[in-house]
Amino acid sequence: MSNNVHSSTAVLDTPVIGAGHDFETVTETVSQIPLASRTPLPWVAIFLTALGLFGILHLALGYLVMTGVGIFGTNQPVGWAFPIINFVWWIGIGHAGTLISAILLLFKQQWRMSISRFAEAMTIFAVACAAIFPVFHTGRPWLAAYWLFPYPNAMGLWPQFKSPLIWDVFAVSTYATVSVVFWYVGLIPDLATMRDRAVSKVKKAAYGIFCLGWRGSARHWHRYEVASLILAGLSTPLVLSVHTVVSFDFAVSVIPGWHTTIFPPYFVAGAIYSGFAMVLTLAIPIRSAYGLESLITMRHIDNMAKIMLATGLIVGYGYTMEAFFAWYSASPHEQFMMWNRMTGQYWWSYWTLISINVVMVQFLWLKSVRTNVKLLFLMSIIVNVGMWLERFVIVVTSLANDFIPSSWAHYTPTRWDYMLYAGTFGLFLTAFMLFLRFLPMIAMFEVRMLLPQSKVKADHHAH
Repeated sequence: MSNNVHSSTAVLDTPVIGAGHDFETVTETVSQIPLASRTPLPWVAIFLTALGLFGILHLALGYLVMTGVGIFGTNQPVGWAFPIINFVWWIGIGHAGTLISAILLLFKQQWRMSISRFAEAMTIFAVACAAIFPVFHTGRPWLAAYWLFPYPNAMGLWPQFKSPLIWDVFAVSTYATVSVVFWYVGLIPDLATMRDRAVSKVKKAAYGIFCLGWRGSARHWHRYEVASLILAGLSTPLVLSVHTVVSFDFAVSVIPGWHTTIFPPYFVAGAIYSGFAMVLTLAIPIRSAYGLESLITMRHIDNMAKIMLATGLIVGYGYTMEAFFAWYSASPHEQFMMWNRMTGQYWWSYWTLISINVVMVQFLWLKSVRTNVKLLFLMSIIVNVGMWLERFVIVVTSLANDFIPSSWAHYTPTRWDYMLYAGTFGLFLTAFMLFLRFLPMIAMFEVRMLLPQSKVKADHHAH
């Protein structure tokens, strides 16, 4: 009994920084990556691959603009397909960054400090990828932006403010704006450090411009802390509201399989679930490639896996309630829709997502799994496959077999659907690799704040 308690206490007291670090070593470890004069060959290989995918995105968008939305596999009644699936998926990916930055900051969770910077960057790039789909899904974005954006135009035509599609514009644009500002404000102290350590005149000038004259004075730190708390307070409701509003795209309709009040909470949980899976997908190879195991420790990995477990259980509960609501409603349309998901033409997608998001996540109860880095990396990728399939099931199976059997149709995505989706990975990876190369991926000043506490704990364990 006492051994178990001691073991549990030891885990909780594990410092979030590896032994042997001081202020200088933390700064040197993080700053040497963007300040290095030579670019590592693996970075170049990944970046060129990302640029190739980015080129596919340009090709697909160019052909779409010239030809029209007929190049997609969308049909009647499946009027929404890959574009809305990928939009919701990318928005979900971005949720973990804001949650780590805002909610965990307000709750004073210090383990967040080593992963907050690149999680925030991931959020911004994911939102940029998501924005492509609704804009180009309309076919003529130069007209769609004019007619759909919520402002009173010269012809006296107001948008339909009762539509959740307009709510999306407000929610996602606000989310993107606050995320960018939060990320940039957090960078300012570290940009000043980069300015002071840079040897190249170009880098010194660039970091000097963007650090806005930061000198590290007491006044600067006071204003920084006030700004961070204000932005965290603004971001916290956005974590809940953005994917709630996205879920309203479905939940306010009368389509069987969409018209359910469970969508907002389980969409939010699913977004956090997939977001933390993507953070793990990025963090695990980054810490290995750059030798950051002492800054992104196993405590970070374990905590993120625990959050995935908690949100995965909520998602599984949502799936169960969907089936229960369909049965309890006694609506033949709802019952048919749920049965069709399980046994219809897309049965493989439903049972694959259940296998991943409900069954596989149960392995995270085991600490041996949560601390197995290679296995967790593989699981994080599979989780995002499962979350993409969740959106596929919600959108396609609900539309392909609607109220009128004579209008039923099978949806098959075209190569342009796949190219556009693959191209957004190119945009995401290109932006993320540039971020890794030119900006500090870990918040140096935040990690340095943990050093006294880490030393005290190390001394305590030594005695």
